[in-house]
Amino acid sequence: MVTTLDHARAVASAVNDPEVPVLTIADLGVLRDVTLNTETDTVTVTITPTYSGCPAMETIRDDLHLALEEAGFTNVIINLTLTPAWTTDWMTAEGKQKLTASGIAPPTGTAAVKSPIPLTLAVKCPRCSSLRTRELSRFGSTSCKSLWQCDDCLEPFDHFKNH
Repeated sequence: MVTTLDHARAVASAVNDPEVPVLTIADLGVLRDVTLNTETDTVTVTITPTYSGCPAMETIRDDLHLALEEAGFTNVIINLTLTPAWTTDWMTAEGKQKLTASGIAPPTGTAAVKSPIPLTLAVKCPRCSSLRTRELSRFGSTSCKSLWQCDDCLEPFDHFKNH
C-alpha cells in the first residue's frame, strides 16, 4: 500500500460530507490539514466544523478513520479545531458548482466582512437561475442552510448560508 502524505491527503479529501453528500469535506472547507509523521507512521487530520454544534463531525471523524485505515494508514489521529472559525469563504469553487448542480443555492459573496453587515437581497434559483426568490424559513434541511422558493419556477430549494 502507498502511504505517502499525498496519498493521505487524497484519501481524506475524498470523504463526503454526511449532511450534503454531493460535497467532499475538502469541497466544503472542513478539511483543514493533513500531516504524516514518517517516524511513527501517524497521519494527523485536522477538521473544523461548519459551526460549533455541528452533529456531522462525529460521522466525519469516523469516516476519515475508516477511509485512511482502508488505505493502509494504521495510526490515524483526527483533531477537531474551532479556531479559526469555519467560513463559507473556505468552500471551493468546484464545491459551489456541485451545490448548484444538485439544486442547492451556494453562498454568494464573502462571509468575512468587517462591516457593514451584508444584506442578502436575492438568491439565484439553482434550477432556473431566476433572482425572483424569497426566503421561506431561516433554517432548511440543516442548520447551515435556509429554505427558499423561486417565484418563477415555484420550486423550493436550500440555500447554503454565508458564515
